[in-house]
Amino acid sequence: MHERLIREIVSEHEFITRRFFDRNGEQLERAIALLVRSLQAGGKLILFGNGGSAATAARIAAKLLGRVERDRPSLPAIALANDSAAVTSIANDYEYGLVFARQIEALAAKDDAAVAISISGHSESVLEGIRAARERELPVVGLLGREGGRAKELVDVPLVVGAQKAARIQELHVLIGHLLCEAIETEMFFRRD
Repeated sequence: MHERLIREIVSEHEFITRRFFDRNGEQLERAIALLVRSLQAGGKLILFGNGGSAATAARIAAKLLGRVERDRPSLPAIALANDSAAVTSIANDYEYGLVFARQIEALAAKDDAAVAISISGHSESVLEGIRAARERELPVVGLLGREGGRAKELVDVPLVVGAQKAARIQELHVLIGHLLCEAIETEMFFRRD
């Protein structure tokens, strides 16, 4: 009954996936190097995004704190949307646009790096978070969608999934997140030169 719809979705996903990885190999290498450098220097990764992007940030942080495939030491990572008390307090006392920036002001330290996740690249709370990270001289990787939005110009390494549908962008953001985690894990603990 839904066979045609299923095939269309899978075909679209495959096309977007191939196109992204064909076009972004160098950017992925830069992102991996940036994040590994931060962690090797003793920093932590600070991840943030709204809605589905908050879930992607939480997934990446969890994989770093736990593991991807192999046992290894835990890596420091925090997903800012996970602290519902901080998010709702800042949104209530200030404005929602500052929910990530205020946390970064308090939590960011030397050698940390940030990962900003936004489908549109125009979310004010994500943009303010990027600005707060930049003010503290944190390098920023952006997992973005569509054309990258305003965030594309603010981050050090934009990883832009050039699709229009939120679902396809989020699917790729999860895949990219898993790829980053596995590459970090391999580089830091299992690399054989």
